[in-house]
Amino acid sequence: MNKMVNLKINGIPVTVPEGTTILQAARQAHIEIPTLCFLKDVSRVGSCRMCVVEATGARGLVAACVYPVAEGMEVRTNTDKCRQSRKMTLELILSKHKKKCLSCERNRSCELQRLSLGYDVDEDRFKGEDFNLPPDESTPYIIRDNDKCINCMRCVAACKKQHVNAIGPIGRGFNVHIGSAFDRPLSESPCVGCGQCIVDCPVGALSEKSNIDEVWEALSDSTKKVIFFTAPSVRATLGEAFRMPVGTNVEGKMVAAIRRLNPHAVFNMDVTADLTIMEEASELINRIKTNKPMPMFTSCCPAWVKFVEQTYPEMIPNLSTCKSPQQMFGALLKTYWCEKNGVDPKNLYVVSVIPCTAKKYECGREEMKGDVDAAITTRELARMIKTAGIKFAELEDEEFDNPFAIATGAGAIFGATGGVMEAALRTAAHMMDGSFEVLDFFAVRGSNPIKEATYLVAGHTIRVAVASGLDNARKIVESIKSGEKKYDFVEIMSCPGGCVNGGGQPTRSDAVRNSVELKEARAKALYTADCGNEIRRSADSPAMDLLYNDYLGFPNSHKAHEILHTTYKPNKII
Repeated sequence: MNKMVNLKINGIPVTVPEGTTILQAARQAHIEIPTLCFLKDVSRVGSCRMCVVEATGARGLVAACVYPVAEGMEVRTNTDKCRQSRKMTLELILSKHKKKCLSCERNRSCELQRLSLGYDVDEDRFKGEDFNLPPDESTPYIIRDNDKCINCMRCVAACKKQHVNAIGPIGRGFNVHIGSAFDRPLSESPCVGCGQCIVDCPVGALSEKSNIDEVWEALSDSTKKVIFFTAPSVRATLGEAFRMPVGTNVEGKMVAAIRRLNPHAVFNMDVTADLTIMEEASELINRIKTNKPMPMFTSCCPAWVKFVEQTYPEMIPNLSTCKSPQQMFGALLKTYWCEKNGVDPKNLYVVSVIPCTAKKYECGREEMKGDVDAAITTRELARMIKTAGIKFAELEDEEFDNPFAIATGAGAIFGATGGVMEAALRTAAHMMDGSFEVLDFFAVRGSNPIKEATYLVAGHTIRVAVASGLDNARKIVESIKSGEKKYDFVEIMSCPGGCVNGGGQPTRSDAVRNSVELKEARAKALYTADCGNEIRRSADSPAMDLLYNDYLGFPNSHKAHEILHTTYKPNKII
């Protein structure tokens, strides 16, 4: 048991475990100390100096985010000395910051802006040298504008945490900036497009490459039929962009809002999440029976797939050949739906609403190009809804359009880490043993970075693992390569916590990020929806009966492979 330490913060007695920082102790006393470089579970380096406080025993101001408490310490967080230091820090940061707030997508959700208002700064007190660096727009998913960067290093910490290390500080002193090795474009780095750097950035230096304008253009084109479909996790996060509590399921309002953008139809991607399970579960059973490369890795996360192609090309045969639910839906719409409705696929414009920036990259993959015309993030959809003047919170719930409004099976839980695994186990176990009726696989749930479980099904021992975050993915792969671990099926999500914490989800203030467990609250909304469904197994979904009986034949059929499966190739970064 940790030794307890007694101290006072602004005269308030506080007792905390030894090793606690002043910042953590202050929160226990309901005192908020401002931060910029600090972000819980991501970055704690004490470099920005916004969190400076006075503490007994220290010769000067100390950074509260890294300075440990001590017995009998007295801390003062709001002295004139602290306030003046923070104000000067902000004014120095602003001296080399592109101050185009009205045209910045982080306007009114920017930590620098919020703190500057709170400390009544003079934004022009110091005049710095303008770099005038052109934004890096070399990838299809991220824009980096270093003239807005404040060098807090949170994006670097996020990338390092992912074990990708695509970016880092370049130069020294006043000329330091963030970039890829040798100042190459981001497209020539190991970046996989997960977008964790975007959601961790406190300002507008990083953003997704927006597809909003081209979607508006398609909606205005009378020759186009525009179809939207939404990923499972979006229903659990979109409400946050409209000041709703974290974890609010806004599926009905989301459908109503999109319908008011006037597309031809709004469909539910849960359908192709279930379809992915049907194909993936069948593929897994086939691999088990035919001794094909094992374990089989899930392939629904494009950042993970790119990571394998770049870092572990020798493991490509272990990837499931299934397209992701996004690409499956696009492919189905441009084949099955167009045939049934007499529509020329050239006149169909398909828009996916997704929690992920890497999905933008996936749309353009040569193997799947044309399936989906535009992928917009949860943030982009929220901006479109606001631009259209739609009062989101006041909307009555509406339902998805047919034929993809019919009840789905386990697709809803795809947005949480372990959800794909659980959905697959529900169906694969039933396919192998018709009397296997277990629907809840609790061992693969939760936000733990790595989860393992073993199940006995029809005489077969099925060893599974689930990992979220690419650092944990690397640990799993290395343990397999070394022979330390043996699995049959492995689910990997590149974003910690899964799609609910994707790089395209609503950006939240540091106050929320540091005090609320976003991953858990958002995932809970998806599992609650799943528990409330009458049908909880993909194989039992009427949508699967419709698609296979009417068009595809059976899982892993020749036609299913033509439309729903893909290939991968090594993609080594120089």
